[in-house]
This record gives sequence, C-alpha cells and structure tokens, in this order.
Amino acid sequence: MANERLRHAMHRAGHDLNSLAEAAEVSAKSVERWISGNAIPHPRTRYRVAAILGEDESYLWPSAVDSASLTGAELVATYPRRSLVPRHTWMELLRGAERNVDLIAFAGLFLTEEHPEWIPTLAKKAAAGVRVRLLLGDPQGSQLAARDQEYRIGGGVAGRVAAVLAYYGEAMPETVEIRLHDTPLYNSIYRFDDDMLVNVHAYGVLAACTPVLRLRRMDGAFFNTYMESYERVWASARPAMLAQEVPS
Repeated sequence: MANERLRHAMHRAGHDLNSLAEAAEVSAKSVERWISGNAIPHPRTRYRVAAILGEDESYLWPSAVDSASLTGAELVATYPRRSLVPRHTWMELLRGAERNVDLIAFAGLFLTEEHPEWIPTLAKKAAAGVRVRLLLGDPQGSQLAARDQEYRIGGGVAGRVAAVLAYYGEAMPETVEIRLHDTPLYNSIYRFDDDMLVNVHAYGVLAACTPVLRLRRMDGAFFNTYMESYERVWASARPAMLAQEVPS
C-alpha cells in the first residue's frame, strides 16, 4: 500500500524524490520504494527524514514504531492550571499550524482578550487555506444555563459567548466555520495540526484553574480519542449566526 502520509508530507515541505533523497543522503530509488510502501527506512534514516519533513517518524511509518510506547509519548507536558500554560505557547502553536485549527469551549474568551494577535493570526491562517473550526457554547441551549448555575454567575457564560462571537464576527474570513454546541463540556480542546491542548474540567472550578494536557499526535490513544469526541460534537452542532445569537 502506498505511503500517502509520506507523499503528502513531502508535498507540504516542498520536496520531490530527488530533493528528499539528496537531503536524506539516500538514492531517489530508495525514496520511491518508501512512497510505494515496498520498503521502510532504517531507524536512523527514518529519524532524519522525519526531521527534514517536520513530522514524527511514527506518523510517517506507524507500523515501524511500537504503538504501545507511543501512548505515553504523546503526552508532552502537563500543567495543574490553564493559567500556568506558558503564555507564548498558544500563539506559537497557532503560528505553526498549516492544516487544521480546531477549538471547542463554551467561550474561550481568554484567547481573544489575553492574546491581541490571536484574531489577526487566526484570520491570516484561514485566508492562507488552513481549515479553522470553532465550536462555542449555544446561548439558547441548556448546557450554558447549567454552567451558569454551577458557577453562580447569573448568565455570565452566555455573555462571554456573545463577546467571543462579536470578536470573531468582525474579523474572520468566510472560510472560518463557527458552530454552536449544546453538549456537556468535559474538556475544552484546542487543536493545531498534530498538537493539542486539552483543558480538563472539574465541577465547580473555573476552567482557568483546572489542568491542561499538551499532546502531540504519534498514532497513540490520547490525541485520537479527543479528536473523535470533537468530531461527534461538530456533527451535532448548529451553524452560528453571528449577529443574532444573544439578545441585547
């Protein structure tokens, strides 16, 4: 079976058979065999090629790596509170995204208020062809009301969603997809290509005060589980009508 992951990674990195062969110090015939699926490079060469293409070797050749060891390897870092995630991390991950930016939260207002470059960078990414999907809490649904009652803030969550919708509505190109969900939010998920930050929620505790996992997809269990959850919510959510969601 052809190695489409390798083929696409080469295309994204601007390499053809000859240029990758030269960079990896192998023959073009060897690269051709890798793409056709008829051969897998030796470990040292796999590592070199993965570095050249900016991918994990386990992503390019998953059958060559022990999948059991990858599950733990996906966990890059943990933070006891979201507020302890290094401030630069959010923007670095966004700037590095080339294919997908996916977000699910009730509001995620901290991104737009604490990071002035978040909105223009996100808009620039979308204009460049990155698929941007934003899932925010539905002000007309039951889950935001339940979260308000949990936090005892009298409609404050819906107000935060309205503020975020206003931010995104003013600056986002039409290619940005925004949907509203009415599902229990066990985790807020922030995905940037093969990197992900997962804000793990706890009842009665503000999201900024709950733990965050930083994941890097390596064909293990963590990343795929959260993406499966994201896709389920995305499929059930409704398109946002930015100027009409929350009554004034």
